Amino acid sequence: MHAHSHSRGPSTPEQVGRERAALGRLLILLAPLFLATVAGMIAMWPHDVSSHIQNDSSAWQAPGVSIIKGTITGVAHGSCDGQPGSGGSGGSEQCAKVTVRIDEGPEAGSSTSVQLNAAVTSSGVRDGQVIRMYRTPAGAKAAYQFYDFERTVPLIVIALAFVAVVIAVARRRGLAAIISLVFAFLIIGRFMLPALISGSSPTWVGLVACSAIMFIVIYVTHGFSTRTTTALLGTLFGLLLTSGLGFATARWAHLTGVTGEDDFVLTASAPDLTLTSVIICGIIVAGLGVLNDVTVTQASSVWELADSACSRRDLYRRAMRIGRDHIASSVYTIAFATAGAALSTLLLLSIYQMPLGDVLRSETFAGEIVRTLVGSIGLVLAVPLTTFIGTMLAWGTLHGSGGRGRGGTGPRRGIVDETAPMGPGGRVEVLGRAGRLPSHAKDGDRGADPGNPPEPVDDSFYRRPV
Repeated sequence: MHAHSHSRGPSTPEQVGRERAALGRLLILLAPLFLATVAGMIAMWPHDVSSHIQNDSSAWQAPGVSIIKGTITGVAHGSCDGQPGSGGSGGSEQCAKVTVRIDEGPEAGSSTSVQLNAAVTSSGVRDGQVIRMYRTPAGAKAAYQFYDFERTVPLIVIALAFVAVVIAVARRRGLAAIISLVFAFLIIGRFMLPALISGSSPTWVGLVACSAIMFIVIYVTHGFSTRTTTALLGTLFGLLLTSGLGFATARWAHLTGVTGEDDFVLTASAPDLTLTSVIICGIIVAGLGVLNDVTVTQASSVWELADSACSRRDLYRRAMRIGRDHIASSVYTIAFATAGAALSTLLLLSIYQMPLGDVLRSETFAGEIVRTLVGSIGLVLAVPLTTFIGTMLAWGTLHGSGGRGRGGTGPRRGIVDETAPMGPGGRVEVLGRAGRLPSHAKDGDRGADPGNPPEPVDDSFYRRPV
């Protein structure tokens, strides 16, 4: 959606030195945040997660229950009367009873019959399909129940296609992004989720986990530079703001996190987990990707514009024009993503024909609205901060702390210095960028003896009338 551009950056030893100094100042600001992130992960790292989980709260966790694969060898369609999951009104609904060859487990090679409800049957059931079934010990012969379709091969193929396309188009940067994504999900799976189950503070867990993800993702994917460090600082600011707003808004709106049967199962399975914590962490994680995208792109845009800007103010103003486009597109991206994720709920509420006000105040939609709006607020406010930091650093690196370059206190490149004294014949010395002497002049020429002036420049085009 956004093009991540990269400027040419510093081109002289002086500019390189100024960029290193700016990067050093940024790292001094980031060091406490990095140390706080590491300390937070150490302090909240979950150790004995199993002691916080109840193992008898779902059918899957019952003693002896397992999930095995089988292949459909026969399909018999029939009425859904009395079947779980049927509409109960007769009509055109069709269920199916399938014969399945068991492919693994103690009864491998034998056959069994499994009943499918109307929703599963309508999705398309045919011979040769592989399904997954619950196996429940029941005396001499185990009982089997449909669990889900087997999707391992499609998921692997589409994942490999995704990796291949990303690497083919983005090359090393794409490979770095894939590696960063793996690290991000490792942090979520190994730290965030177990810490929530253990009852740790959701705000601190979400903030620490997402900060750790950003430290890895930004530097591994985009490299270590002043631009990426600027983007990281803006992203961390957005995360901090989103975490605080998410915590306050979830409490203020009294979001319980209970929207369906799965939430009750989750509460029963993890007694130390509060569903409100799921909402708060969801708010923080939901805006992470878009926030990172905007801050990285904004920082790159500032550096790209720095060489042609007239002043710091001009650079900030031009970069914010780009930032406003990023904000606008990102806000409706978040909104559309939320609508797509909640499409089933939208359809259900449309069928119920509930008043719009009641729909928006319901737990399901209120949680999504809060997640979208809070994430958008953090995103919007991170853009001007990232732009301001990038402007100060980029301008200071390319033009120095005192010079204003084009449009600054010194004359523009190739423009006559109107304050310079007029020489013989109305000739005026032409200065370079930021009021510097022409490139052929020596360092000692500025302020040299008036009796030995530097060689004049051929500037007949700029000659003022006598």
